[in-house]
Amino acid sequence: MKRKILLPTDFSENASKAITYALELYKDQKCLFYLLNVFHIKATNIESLMAMEPGSELFEATKKKSEMGLHQLLNTFAFGDNGNPNHSFQVISVFSEPLKAIKSVVEEKDIELIVMGTRGQTNEKRKFYGSVATQVMDKINNCPIIVVPQLAKKQLPKEIVFPTGFKNPIKKNRLSYLIEIAKICNASIKILHVSEDGLLDEKQTTNKILLDEYFEEVNHSFHFLSNLSVPSAIHCFVESRESDMVAFINKKHSFFESVLNQPLVKGIAYHSKVPILVIHE
Repeated sequence: MKRKILLPTDFSENASKAITYALELYKDQKCLFYLLNVFHIKATNIESLMAMEPGSELFEATKKKSEMGLHQLLNTFAFGDNGNPNHSFQVISVFSEPLKAIKSVVEEKDIELIVMGTRGQTNEKRKFYGSVATQVMDKINNCPIIVVPQLAKKQLPKEIVFPTGFKNPIKKNRLSYLIEIAKICNASIKILHVSEDGLLDEKQTTNKILLDEYFEEVNHSFHFLSNLSVPSAIHCFVESRESDMVAFINKKHSFFESVLNQPLVKGIAYHSKVPILVIHE
């Protein structure tokens, strides 16, 4: 059975890098990739609202540009020397809001994974993540998401950092993609716990033992840091070890948002260079 993977694109350099990353990650797997471009027209007045109607000159021109862009992507990634017999592609061009369109495709096509860039064509340097990437990570909760920064390394991960507080048990099936990626890449998983004193209570110890069992088929180890905020600790750990990916369980968004919103280091933060796997609880 082919794995169904969604690749949203706005034809930016970062989006193309994310596509390349996905194709390389699953190069030996049977996959059906959906290339999705969401086109929209900014309405500034009533006249521009009318111009957005299907059949109008502006709408049809914008649609044609979207379809041509997707055709060019197929030529780049699916045909010729770049083609992979394990991979097949479908293109989707749709007029909508990006988040709404992505949600719809995930449900209609039974998408198992989303791989996308962190920034779009606007590429705001003040932000580590573009608004669409942030919305997808926060609002799409029925499949995992990999976000690939523009500055991410080209090679696939050899070390994946998995931060956890051990506070709640995690169902093993939620970790299936993390374990699969570790196996595909022959990567090790570094389970990172951050706390004030580095000590675990009885419940945390039980959950730690569960994780040890879940990861028994892959190379893994436990690491503990104290006297640092969670975002700073993750940053220091990833930077010092030159880790290649960070995997998060996004539960109720509070922890995840704290990592997204804090400028860990002025100018450059770890998540501007390291792909992130977001797994929803």
